[in-house]
Amino acid sequence: MVQSLIKTYSFEDYLTFHDGTDNKYELVNGELILMPTASGFHALILIFIYDLFKEEIKRLNLDYKIMPGTVGIKTAENKSRIPDLAVLSSFQCEEIRAMRTAVLDSAPPLVVEIVSNNNKQDDYRYKRSEYAVREIPEYWIIDPELAKVSILLLEDGFYEVKEYQKNEQIKSVLFPELITQAQDFFAV
Repeated sequence: MVQSLIKTYSFEDYLTFHDGTDNKYELVNGELILMPTASGFHALILIFIYDLFKEEIKRLNLDYKIMPGTVGIKTAENKSRIPDLAVLSSFQCEEIRAMRTAVLDSAPPLVVEIVSNNNKQDDYRYKRSEYAVREIPEYWIIDPELAKVSILLLEDGFYEVKEYQKNEQIKSVLFPELITQAQDFFAV
């Protein structure tokens, strides 16, 4: 269950907030939303994607870094999301190096969210809208329950969706030579 703290926070408050724990929070309309701990299957899928992207970046000598659930993205005045995984440019990595709280004000080239039972609406609806407004070019939604990978590509301010299941070959704009099938994400 997602818990929230009652007080209304500004974005500046959010950047300096620390509750003395290792808990992570998203800022949604001025409210701090505690991020739940991932399930084991969720964590295994995340590592699969991390390794997949890392190998592709290394193979093609691309200038990107993969950040698994460690960097926030400012999506509106009083909103900040922490995607399960974000691919950052080298410039963005330099930007966060100097930050006390790693929250980007620029759009990463790609973000990934892994759907949990308690956040389906967040990933499919709210984050989709927020990431489109933030102009994130490529957004992946991995849905373990449906064994489906959705790749959303930004076109004219809106996401166009392509869904992949079973043995369908994934097609990414950021990683056009990536070779993997939808079922590979769920065979971990």
